[in-house]
Amino acid sequence: MNTLKNTLAISMIALGMTLPFSGFAQDLTDGEIKKVDLEAGKVTIKHGEIKHLEMPSMTMVFTAKNKNLLTDIKVGEKIKFMVINEGGKMIVTDIQPAQ
Repeated sequence: MNTLKNTLAISMIALGMTLPFSGFAQDLTDGEIKKVDLEAGKVTIKHGEIKHLEMPSMTMVFTAKNKNLLTDIKVGEKIKFMVINEGGKMIVTDIQPAQ
């Protein structure tokens, strides 16, 4: 019984270590800031394909998870960003300057 518990525990640890990294390289998407609405916490981004959401390139409005993400970005700036789908709503969780 202890062997089974140990095997399950090791398997869960191994699974937990791999899941956060699966698709990680695809999470950041290239984009360009088109509009920032700090008060509403929204940002319009012209973006490349968002592979992990199977979304083609387009320009669209996203809601920022935290309005502070929008304080240091400017229209025309090239960025890399992370977006998640929360109940059908596209939420930006990270914005970084493009390198």
